[in-house]
Amino acid sequence: MQGYIPNIVPERHICKVGEIINSRYTIVSLLGEGSFGHVFMVKDFSGREFALKLLHLWDVPSDIRQPLIDRFEMEYRTGRIVSDYLVHSVDIGYLAGNPYIVMEYCSGGDLSSRLGDGGVQTLRYARDILRGLNDLHINGKVHRDLKPENVLIKSDGIAALTDFGISGDRNKRMTERNIFGRPYQVFGTYAYMPPEQVNRARGGSTVLPTTDVFSFGVLLYQMITGKLPFGKLESQNDLVWYQKKGKAGDWDKITLYNTPNGKCWEPVIEGCLQPDYKNRLQNAAAVMELLPDFGLVNNQSPNTLKTVNVSNEGDVASIRGCRIMILQGLEYGKIYDLSAMVKQNKRFLLTLGRGEDNSIQLMDYQSFYTSRYHCTIEIGQDLRSATIRDGQWDVESRCWRSSSNGTYVNSTEVSSVGQQLREGDIITIGEITIRFESY
Repeated sequence: MQGYIPNIVPERHICKVGEIINSRYTIVSLLGEGSFGHVFMVKDFSGREFALKLLHLWDVPSDIRQPLIDRFEMEYRTGRIVSDYLVHSVDIGYLAGNPYIVMEYCSGGDLSSRLGDGGVQTLRYARDILRGLNDLHINGKVHRDLKPENVLIKSDGIAALTDFGISGDRNKRMTERNIFGRPYQVFGTYAYMPPEQVNRARGGSTVLPTTDVFSFGVLLYQMITGKLPFGKLESQNDLVWYQKKGKAGDWDKITLYNTPNGKCWEPVIEGCLQPDYKNRLQNAAAVMELLPDFGLVNNQSPNTLKTVNVSNEGDVASIRGCRIMILQGLEYGKIYDLSAMVKQNKRFLLTLGRGEDNSIQLMDYQSFYTSRYHCTIEIGQDLRSATIRDGQWDVESRCWRSSSNGTYVNSTEVSSVGQQLREGDIITIGEITIRFESY
């Protein structure tokens, strides 16, 4: 289905209860609606319950249909990551030219009705959310729209993340017409946006896990107190002040202190809501370590998470070469065999960027987030090791030119001095994520 646009013009199709979709799913009820379309509870012919999300492509201007289809497919693929803490994608297809995704059905609804608890249940949900974020991050994804409506409760009580439509995809600061044609609609929710996305600076155009860490801090505060950390958001004027306080790190500690058990949550919230992403807790694992425990019993696993594998352990002699795989971007799933490229071109320096002269030309929706000459990977003489450097050598100027937005490995910015790459390292360039692998 990837890259496919139906030959027919999408038809206006309002689904009704009892309707059978593509001879596979029967609509049982309407679960909700949003700017994208509708979500229904459906059953297959064996009686199993699912959620079906239908995109109203007929309401979309023709010139942005393909990007929205791409985003929809990205959501489906993200939901295929194996994780108990992500809502699982089951099927994908078209109805009258309009794409739909079939997902597992979560009978407990979303987190919106569970805000303001602050006790053991909040801790359990917080752990589940962090596990879901961690599973996204180690797979090169960033959610970027974390909010109560996008956390669903499964029948077994587990909190799972959903709505990956902009997960690691087009930057939610981006302005474009939404599916109803309104100009300059910003994707995402301002209440949960970190300052670097609102006021872009170097690194602000790079999609890092620290984006989700900030959003988690806002959500956690809301789960504990029932309020937002930087004040109310009911008008445009409120938004100006809210973002100003967010940029200053001026969150409401008094309300937290006046909430039962509020004081014990302060370290983790403070670490998440740091306005400078470099000073923020860097990943879900770091956040998990600061969560209080409240003396939970053995059926709860400890505050530990699997992080990106940066180990050099293993049978080095069996490694034949190295490669990179695109985890997010227009070339999703594409593999570049770096060792083979060195053998073929007799060059140990490989360049990456959006310029055609690069060894690897990076392709993405918003190419201006990626520099024309973004970074350099130097392959070792053994063809198995590699070092990555931000920027490239400018032959004409006879100097080293850095990238505009930086090159990151496992969320840490890389300089021109370089950093050795290790198995499983996640490289982030603008909105593109890449995994370094041995083979």
